[in-house]
Amino acid sequence: MRLVFLDTAMMGGDIDLTPLKAFGELTTYDKTQASEVIERIAHADVVIVNKVKLGKTEMDAARHLKLICVAATGMDPIDLVYAAERGIPVKNVAGYSTDSVAQTAFLHFLSVTQHGPYFNRYTHSDAYPASGVPTHFGGKYFHELCGKQLGIIGLGAIGRKVASIAQAFGMEVVYYSTSGTDRSGGLYKRLELEELLKTSDLVSIHAPLNDKTRGLIGKEQLGLMKSGAYLFNLGRGAIVDECALADALNQGRLAGAGIDVFSTEPLPEDHCYYKVQDKTKLFLTPHIGWASVEARQRLVAMIAENIRQYIASRSGCQG
Repeated sequence: MRLVFLDTAMMGGDIDLTPLKAFGELTTYDKTQASEVIERIAHADVVIVNKVKLGKTEMDAARHLKLICVAATGMDPIDLVYAAERGIPVKNVAGYSTDSVAQTAFLHFLSVTQHGPYFNRYTHSDAYPASGVPTHFGGKYFHELCGKQLGIIGLGAIGRKVASIAQAFGMEVVYYSTSGTDRSGGLYKRLELEELLKTSDLVSIHAPLNDKTRGLIGKEQLGLMKSGAYLFNLGRGAIVDECALADALNQGRLAGAGIDVFSTEPLPEDHCYYKVQDKTKLFLTPHIGWASVEARQRLVAMIAENIRQYIASRSGCQG
């Protein structure tokens, strides 16, 4: 079989793709522009993508295409309806990044609420030894997470992992189900979105992007939050009205925010987030939550397993 991976830059240069070569000839591209997709997949049996979009035009051009593997959990880059019409299976990978994203969530929680980057810069500067004082505040005071309410939007595998870690910090966990399904098994209190926003000290988003979640947190919803509250988004960028969030930070209506995902990635130079006046209020990371070394190793292994299962199903040999 001929396998084509269109955007291996998303995997990082440290991850071994050798397991994929067991199924045939593997061609890799660091990045692929939309105008390059058709030519690159024209003779492929298996196409692997992370962010590259595959729609009707691209699938029709790939006359040998038998399987699409998404190197991620979300399958939004793929026209799933048309793939089904063509009889082309689309396989994603679920659960590979749960621990990685949950860990990154707490990187954000602590960096924003405890002003980690600020204190790090101060201690590295000449100002610290010159101060003659063993500690420093600089107007940056922090509170303990213990006893604070964490409102989780989207209690899937990642949301539940974040909740369990939060409990170890002594936090009270509540959640809002974007699907309307009770996912807590009675462990956490389920609230409607309005009540969660009004009562939570920290709000963390771990939901997928769909018709129910797109624009879920806008100016009105941000206005419901406590003035000393924090918002974190490790789900999908378009769940939050990004300019409304920037305005809320600039106007002092929120204490801070941490964001790992954006509606356009990478961020455009003129993005609203770059206009936040007090940079210590907004902690940004470039969509790294999913990308621990261990998570990316699991990702490759799970893609290989998806291909193996496809081949087994075609040959009639399962297991």
